[in-house]
Amino acid sequence: MKITQGWLEGAQILNSPHCDPRPANTDIRLLVIHNISLPPAQFESPATGHSYISDLFMGKLDPTVHPYFAEIHQLRVSAHCLIKRDGQVCQFVPFEQRAWHAGVSVFQGVPACNDYSIGIELEGTDNIAYTDAQYSTLVRLTQSIMQTYPSISLGRIVGHNDIAPGRKTDPGVAFDWAKLRTKVSL
Repeated sequence: MKITQGWLEGAQILNSPHCDPRPANTDIRLLVIHNISLPPAQFESPATGHSYISDLFMGKLDPTVHPYFAEIHQLRVSAHCLIKRDGQVCQFVPFEQRAWHAGVSVFQGVPACNDYSIGIELEGTDNIAYTDAQYSTLVRLTQSIMQTYPSISLGRIVGHNDIAPGRKTDPGVAFDWAKLRTKVSL
């Protein structure tokens, strides 16, 4: 995987309106792993080709499709990338821009993690195992991110739960941190 001017080559690109410039002279130094499924605990079917996650990140989620969507359709959220269950990547925000993924957050005493982090969403839930295809893609993507943004080290790859404890639980107990760290460092 190669990153050129903030974009991952080969990813499906959807330009989310839910982003803005990072503060001037910001060193991108944190990678945050999340999970998402819409509706909750339901995964996109390749047969339908429709992604409610993409709709949310693009500001186009139809509140009439599912009762849960009526609660969240007006959220202005995004991530840099989404890794689907089959390992495919969709990029919503260039890495050089600030995606709106972390919310109220702090890492090592520094608040506002969106300012200096990259957010990667995995299609999944806290309690359902992620797929081998997702891990394979996440490892390659993480290695590319670390090469492009050398301030991101293994110690600066965290879960949403780590930067928003008590508020967020993702990527959850189903996420295999040892697997990711071991394969990234190879």
